Amino acid sequence: MSGARCLIVIPAHDEEESLPRTIAEVRDLAPEFDLLVVDDGSRDATGAVARALCVPVVRHVVNLGVGGALQTGFRYALARGYQAAVQLDADGQHDPADLAVLVEPVLAGRFDVSIGSRYRTPTGYQAPATRRLGMRLFSAVTGLAIGNAIADTTSGFRAYSRGVMEAFQHDLPHDFPDAPLLIALARSGFRLCEVPAHMRERRAGRSFYTLGKSLYYPYKNLLASLMAMLRRPQAR
Repeated sequence: MSGARCLIVIPAHDEEESLPRTIAEVRDLAPEFDLLVVDDGSRDATGAVARALCVPVVRHVVNLGVGGALQTGFRYALARGYQAAVQLDADGQHDPADLAVLVEPVLAGRFDVSIGSRYRTPTGYQAPATRRLGMRLFSAVTGLAIGNAIADTTSGFRAYSRGVMEAFQHDLPHDFPDAPLLIALARSGFRLCEVPAHMRERRAGRSFYTLGKSLYYPYKNLLASLMAMLRRPQAR
């Protein structure tokens, strides 16, 4: 069993170009964290790159989406006794210098989920206009559902407690675990907070949000958010 208290889970699909720098930054700025790469059905050398850097890899034969990769990370972390897991994108957009601030509320037991938010303090990051509109929409939907406005519902930089991992290891939205997951977490009694985090431009590779997925995203998330509001909360 690892002596580390927190595992960083990196969902990665065709990220062979981005991974080396992302992994190097984490090791340089947050060496106390362990790493896991979930190779989510990549068609390139994503898994081989991670293994060459001595990072454990769990591979999905087919692409399951970010939520499916996160579920795999939860199960891996639980089996090895980690107290918390951090979701970190493979593309280098999240600054590992923010990891300590992100995970502290969870490890201290004050909150069950900590969300790295681009909008708690000015960071200079500017999302495309269509994405900003979607972010405002889902912030409003989440606020209506849980009575607490979340500024950055689409953040892929989050820390989760062991209790969250235990409750959601088998039942988590696969494609886009954004607003629907936050709604499900809050309705199950888990405590959510946001902390300031820096967002950078993608450094290599292609964005997960292709034109097709960008058009599909709001419809899928609205439907999934509605279902999360209607479903029975998860037992803690």
